[in-house]
Amino acid sequence: MLGEWERFDWSAWQERLQGVPQFTTVIDEQTIHFVHVPSEVPGAVPLLLTHGWPGSFLEFLGLIGPLTDPAAYGGDPADAFSVVLPSIPGFGFSTPLAAFDWPTERIAHAWVELMERLGYTKFGVQGGDLGSKISPEVARVAPDRVIGVHINGGPDSFNPVDEETRATLTPLELDRQRRIGEFMEKEFGYIALQSTRPGLVGELLSDSPAAQFAWIVDKLKAWSWPEEALPEDILGLDFVLANASLYWFTRSGGSAAAVGYAQQGGWGDVPADSGVPTSVVTFAHDVGIRATAEASHTIVRWTDFPDRGGHFAALEEPQLLVDDIRAAFRPGR
Repeated sequence: MLGEWERFDWSAWQERLQGVPQFTTVIDEQTIHFVHVPSEVPGAVPLLLTHGWPGSFLEFLGLIGPLTDPAAYGGDPADAFSVVLPSIPGFGFSTPLAAFDWPTERIAHAWVELMERLGYTKFGVQGGDLGSKISPEVARVAPDRVIGVHINGGPDSFNPVDEETRATLTPLELDRQRRIGEFMEKEFGYIALQSTRPGLVGELLSDSPAAQFAWIVDKLKAWSWPEEALPEDILGLDFVLANASLYWFTRSGGSAAAVGYAQQGGWGDVPADSGVPTSVVTFAHDVGIRATAEASHTIVRWTDFPDRGGHFAALEEPQLLVDDIRAAFRPGR
């Protein structure tokens, strides 16, 4: 696929991106890039969506139309959202990283400030991967502002499960526990490296486009569904190439590693429950366990798709994701 990347027309993607309303602002001394597309439907709910690693705001571009103008896509206008898509500090156009210290709580405060600057006093949050950590944290730092949280993938999936809880798990959840164990045994290397040597990762990925491409595509393949399929067939060749280009041209491999993995706090920590209504949708690749999620989230809706979709829900199952987001926020409108 490197040959395809060599022939990739980034200038055409730049022209496409020029049609998307994008802005930057400085929050807490850090440049923050974001997309902002207000809905023309009266009463639309402001919705802030947060990407993860090794993705970017590009994952969500295809959702903007269905979320902001549902009637144009066969939906109910009453389900309209005004969409805000920020880039996490250290990722993409939210670079260069002005300071190393950007734990989840600091990002959450920045997101609240961003929504304040946009004039949104009440809003919903959504995210997967890193976004599934950041979005609930926004609700923790501003529970009076956030009307609802929606997560794809399952929050706090890697928290330990005691024997009493394990006895209550469904066969689907027991299989997810098995896959969590396999992940920790066989796939944890990228986390260990990015969390302890982000500077080294940055030097390697900034020096070699082949390294940057392989570092990303390895996880795109492993985390999309089914695993044996090629990522370009599941996620689209254009996204795979554009996403890798965004990391390469912004030289953000190291800063994304630093913010995404080398911050304070550890796996297995149980955060406080914000009390904000939280909805979860878990697709086939992911490993959400409701019992562990309920320890730190007010779960009001849980949807499983055990035979469809992977980690990159916005690209793999966009209609199912949009439908679930719409359903999750209807009670709070």
